Amino acid sequence: MPHREATAVACANIAFIKYWGFRDEKLHLPLNNSISMNLAGIESITTVSLTNEHQDSLMIDGVPASQAALSRASHFMDYIRAIAGTDERVSIVSNNNFPMGSGIASSASAFAALAVAASSLFELEMTEQDLSRLARLGSGSACRSIPAGYTEWLAGDSDQTSYAISIASPENWDLRDCIAVVNTQPKVVGSLAGHRAAETSPLQEGRIASVLPRVEKCRSAIFNHDFWALADVIELDSNMMHAVMLTSTPMLFYWEPESILVMKSVQKWRKNGIPCAFTVDAGPNIHVICPAEAQNEVIHHLEQLPGIQNILTARPGQGARLQN
Repeated sequence: MPHREATAVACANIAFIKYWGFRDEKLHLPLNNSISMNLAGIESITTVSLTNEHQDSLMIDGVPASQAALSRASHFMDYIRAIAGTDERVSIVSNNNFPMGSGIASSASAFAALAVAASSLFELEMTEQDLSRLARLGSGSACRSIPAGYTEWLAGDSDQTSYAISIASPENWDLRDCIAVVNTQPKVVGSLAGHRAAETSPLQEGRIASVLPRVEKCRSAIFNHDFWALADVIELDSNMMHAVMLTSTPMLFYWEPESILVMKSVQKWRKNGIPCAFTVDAGPNIHVICPAEAQNEVIHHLEQLPGIQNILTARPGQGARLQN
């Protein structure tokens, strides 16, 4: 008999090298490898319970989820039920301690936590690689929140070969992510629609063709604790992804005026000797990456800028795990 309930916690992650566009949309297979850092303390906590109801239910942050969100979660549970050989329905309660749907990888942490909790609920024996593959089916970037610390999603070419691995532990390099929150509202156009539109951009082919050297430079910078090399490559890669968005049909323009102000300010601060760099996922909020010793100075400068609603901070985080 399965447990009656299970709870798991998973960190959001910030992509240093982005994935944008699918090789296979159904399986969420990406066109390129990507590298990210888990964000300690920026988390989803998800409890999955067996229910006698005839359909699944989903609560997010204390509110019944939309039909679209419920359908997505229920479809994901179908994968797990198929593995477990059951048709039992579940109640899912997920809580986030950061704004959802605003480019801070809420789907990554949510589906990573759901994968771990649901597989435990149905007593499935899964390796970290299995869990990463499973989480990917809910949200591509969720596979990167399963392993700890700095992770690389191996693009692969099939369900079996596309998963994330840890390339450095959280303790390997004490970087910090200072997230300048300029808008907490959910995105009008979600990431899934953006991935679908990526192939319409004339720049997407060039982004993919040139990504391997960026992956290798980013991986090397992490291994060698070379912040200046990391700064160069993460800003370039972020800008290339947003260039694809801006030249897709329909055009995607996630930045707010405040987003651009933060990005330009970060580049000015770096020229003045402060080790910091920006990267932006599919949303308006800016992740300012810096070594731990520069965090207070970066936050001080961010606090002087108009339009920033909040500043979240995170160090490298652990992998997704059950919560006792």
